[in-house]
Amino acid sequence: MAKMTETKQKKSMKFTWLTLASSLTCLSSYAQQDSDYNDWNISPVGSSLMVHGGTGLIQTPTSRMLAEGDLRVSYTDNDEYRFWSATLQLYPWMQATVRYTDVRTRLYSPFPGFSGDQTLKDKGIDAKFRLLKESYYLPELSVGFRDFGGTGFFESEFIGLSKKVGPVNFHLNMGWGYLGTDGNVSNPFCDITDSFCDRPGGFTGNGGKIDYQRFFKGPASLFGGIEYQTPWEPLRLKVEYEGNNYVNDRAGALEQDSNWNFGANYRWNNFDFSLNYQRGNTIGFGVSYNFNLHQISQLKFDEPPRELSAKPKASSIDDINLARMNRDLFSQAGFITTDSDISDEQVTVYGQQISYRDNDVAIERMGRIMASELPDSVKQYKVVNTNGSVPLVQTQVDAEAFKREARYETVTPDIQSTYQRQDIQSDTLANYDPANTRGFFTGIETFWVQTFGNPEDFYLYQAGILANGGYSFNGKTSVAGTIKVNIFENFDKFNFTTDSADSTLPRVRTNAREYVSDRTVTMENLYLHWNDRIAPNLYAQVYGGYLEAMYGGVGAELLYRPVDSNLAFGFDINYVQQRSWEDDFAFYDYKVLTGHANIYWQPSFLPDTQLTFNIGQYLAKDKGVTVDFAKRFDSGIVVGAFAAFTDVSADEYGEGSFTKGFYLSIPFDLFSLKSSKGRGRLPWIPIARDGGQPLVRPVTLYGTTSERSPFAR
Repeated sequence: MAKMTETKQKKSMKFTWLTLASSLTCLSSYAQQDSDYNDWNISPVGSSLMVHGGTGLIQTPTSRMLAEGDLRVSYTDNDEYRFWSATLQLYPWMQATVRYTDVRTRLYSPFPGFSGDQTLKDKGIDAKFRLLKESYYLPELSVGFRDFGGTGFFESEFIGLSKKVGPVNFHLNMGWGYLGTDGNVSNPFCDITDSFCDRPGGFTGNGGKIDYQRFFKGPASLFGGIEYQTPWEPLRLKVEYEGNNYVNDRAGALEQDSNWNFGANYRWNNFDFSLNYQRGNTIGFGVSYNFNLHQISQLKFDEPPRELSAKPKASSIDDINLARMNRDLFSQAGFITTDSDISDEQVTVYGQQISYRDNDVAIERMGRIMASELPDSVKQYKVVNTNGSVPLVQTQVDAEAFKREARYETVTPDIQSTYQRQDIQSDTLANYDPANTRGFFTGIETFWVQTFGNPEDFYLYQAGILANGGYSFNGKTSVAGTIKVNIFENFDKFNFTTDSADSTLPRVRTNAREYVSDRTVTMENLYLHWNDRIAPNLYAQVYGGYLEAMYGGVGAELLYRPVDSNLAFGFDINYVQQRSWEDDFAFYDYKVLTGHANIYWQPSFLPDTQLTFNIGQYLAKDKGVTVDFAKRFDSGIVVGAFAAFTDVSADEYGEGSFTKGFYLSIPFDLFSLKSSKGRGRLPWIPIARDGGQPLVRPVTLYGTTSERSPFAR
């Protein structure tokens, strides 16, 4: 009898959700009565976050996306759980969320000497893909994957529909895994093949892997709800029905008095504040901060580009004030001139751009200065960007056309049409004398090293300065070194230095803590370096010495990189020995030959995106490939992720199963009132062990030749 009752309830639930699904289609016909179609299609209601991060209602996700480039950082508190998350809209059709979960009811480990009384922390990654954009008649369709790598606390998959009707968003989803534990409907994939009827067991092994074999398997549930935009613009109200029964939660079986949750979201400036009532017995709250990576900018107080007068300051070649022109090129266009070549009809300047990361802005500023200083007899300007004394790219400017456009003598001025970038020409090389590139050089940088989710403390950090310097013999050959000075840190909380876990691999990185603990001043590197352009589009370098904090040795690299090409490739090879953490100048016995074939590709079908493939042998003598994905936004900020796949098995690798990480690269220009070049990089590597670990070379040709086809501008 009980079984019959349960069956009736499930049939009733199916009928209820089928009714709602059909209602979505019917209601869409009335949408035009409440709102102009273009308005609601461009700015759909329903873009607030759920508890776990990612667009959704309260506990459940929806198919809605944010605006491209939106980044939302949030904190939510739900009694047993606290969530810290960051949600990024990488493309209009793809959203990603990274999350840390604090489980209040569990300890990090049962060993007080290892982790004290710290509560359990867990990392999670979500991804959502839009398959169909909402139209007048059709709902938005998306598929999502929650917590698909790692320990799988909340591992689940869902397919969702969303439809807007006036101020209301309707959401209907089917979920598996954590989202489908209530099992209020049968799994449709189970009707196709029996392999989808049961979901394989939970987290096993070392974590970090994507368990494809569990996707869309086992019990399924329908869930969803509505989000109502009230007439008072800052306030949204939410109601949802969820498909999770909370029986197998990591925090323990949670009491659930109702499947219905209710919530409100209030927006103030860039902040969203949320309050909700869940499971019929739990109050939760949260806050998120919202900004867009495309739109971040910094007010500048640069001198405006020079206006062109009717006549230049020099009437002939002999009248040119070269010192004044070079001074103005530096002060007004950020170009340090190291050499120049002047003839009756052509003037070439060689040097480095240090201020303007936008090449078009830099060339326009330089062109205006040269046009105002050089006589009308000069028909062509050449700007040759160099690194040291190594020429990288030349920009050839049609002087007469440039002046017409710069003086706004055409209907639609187009300065970019007056110049072209190209590889270094033979006459440009023949007339170049890099004598001014020899001498001493110095610099200072700040650094910030951070690590999350440690047993000793959730957040550990180290900060200080990197003092670097050296001597360049001719702009191509130099000796350089870096001293690292720790100013403040909490790395003294490390209870353990060398990783105590069993490892079948050489300890090439897992003793990294030995190198950073209790060391205030260290020699980061000290090496001899040579690099040059050895053929059209082909660059080479050779280096040797203390190459990074943990290794020293010798190496070489070749790179083929055409100007403004979306493809570059080359290889590096290195023979290195492990450095001592007790003596900056000593070595241990471990030696290895390591190197990679390197491919850098900017695919045309993924705008502002670069894929990098490094294929070869790593420090632990394992072989494989590292894939790096990088997305650049209009502000210049780059968000990236990487993973190394080698012939080392997950069991051999240990916790995490393979090397992977994320990073944020930020232009210094966003923090300065004057235009500047240079970038800072903030990495996040959840777990770094010995497999898939490359040598950190002090100089890479892809970095030194970035002017040829810039990606991270």
